[in-house]
Amino acid sequence: MAKRKSKFVCQECGYESAKWMGKCPGCHQWNTFVEEVEATGNSSRHTFQTSSSSGVAKPEKITEIKTEKEPRVTTDMPEFNRVLGGGIVPGSLVLIGGDPGIGKSTLLLQVSSQLADRDFPVLYISGEESVRQTKLRADRLGITSQQLYVLAETNLIDVLNQIETIEPEFVVIDSIQTIFKEDITSAPGSVSQVRECTSQLMRVAKSKGIPIFIVGHVTKEGSIAGPRLLEHMVDAVLYFEGERHHTFRIVRSVKNRFGSTHEMGIFEMKEAGLEEVENPSEIFLEERSQGAAGSTVVASMEGTRPVLVEIQALISPTTFGNPRRMATGLDNNRVPLLMAVLEKRVGLLLQNQDAYIKVAGGVKLDEPAIDLAVAISIASSFRDQASKSDDVIVGEVGLTGEVRRVARIEQRVQEAAKLGFNRVIVPAKNLEGWSPPSSIDILGVNTVQEALQATLGER
Repeated sequence: MAKRKSKFVCQECGYESAKWMGKCPGCHQWNTFVEEVEATGNSSRHTFQTSSSSGVAKPEKITEIKTEKEPRVTTDMPEFNRVLGGGIVPGSLVLIGGDPGIGKSTLLLQVSSQLADRDFPVLYISGEESVRQTKLRADRLGITSQQLYVLAETNLIDVLNQIETIEPEFVVIDSIQTIFKEDITSAPGSVSQVRECTSQLMRVAKSKGIPIFIVGHVTKEGSIAGPRLLEHMVDAVLYFEGERHHTFRIVRSVKNRFGSTHEMGIFEMKEAGLEEVENPSEIFLEERSQGAAGSTVVASMEGTRPVLVEIQALISPTTFGNPRRMATGLDNNRVPLLMAVLEKRVGLLLQNQDAYIKVAGGVKLDEPAIDLAVAISIASSFRDQASKSDDVIVGEVGLTGEVRRVARIEQRVQEAAKLGFNRVIVPAKNLEGWSPPSSIDILGVNTVQEALQATLGER
């Protein structure tokens, strides 16, 4: 008989230890170790073998390897295709994470229906719902595809056997935390189960050329539950974001071996399912107040797409010894940094002011090109003087008050011109090497002081 031994595994990062420990040395979290029993020697662990194990791979010279352009399968959702890098690559393993109820199952069911309508056999495996519950969602979404197969199963071996039997061209696993392998004694969703099940699915995807979509749960911090190894194993990692009190949903790519990262697709949740938002800039700016102090528009890059977003700031005198600095939709540490630059380089007395910064529309911006727009919003609210409503502001702010160049300035300016803005304020270094559109004015600035004079005037 096979010998069995126990080990303790951290459920946050996958760190393994021979004994229990209160604090994980890997991720420094407390009370995350769970005892797991693993089998050594011969067992039924390797009963399922893919076709890739039948032959032995041999090394080849890189100059003799023949390459072909990977064909992609496009869906009827251009936004989803953009996030994936242009479409679904055969044999790819895609991980989709998001908060409960955000719409992951709805999105994948709609994508499965669109592929099945084009005579692609699709196998949708649900480990959290019965086939009747999945059918109810399909009825609500108006799905009547004949090539869409639904299976309610959590046993990995049974799932792999059904893939062998049906021979689908696309597979959806909802979710990986519910799938288990019998010869692993730990509970479904544990580090060992998630790692082993994902590894088996990856072998099937690569050996048979079947694209597999995996739904992953997220932790309270917003990261995908399970070991970090899970994100390293898959080909693409997509995050489904959105506020529960808003109808807009954002699919963001944080890893993609077949396309650019940080691409963004925007959808609107409606009764009949998710619908694409073709021009997100208009959606984010449609409720903007004209002539309001503390409001500016910035052209931010989300992957290869420029998006115009409104940044709002509210500066008010504090009644406490320590003023508050709060930010929604951007890095919280950037606000005190930019306020220190305004106080030291421009002369604004902000040390006794509370600051509240928000990116309107529920979008999260993390690039330094939004610094100048945030700084002007803060100064506008502090002076209670509105900036020009037809300006778009782009630029990174340094600690000495200089405005530094940003990437992809041509796309940002073209997006502003398309939406009818009259002027774009950019770093002076970005004026070199390209010709701006004739329908919009471009103003280059070297310092924050110059940008404030151009938008708010002398004060």
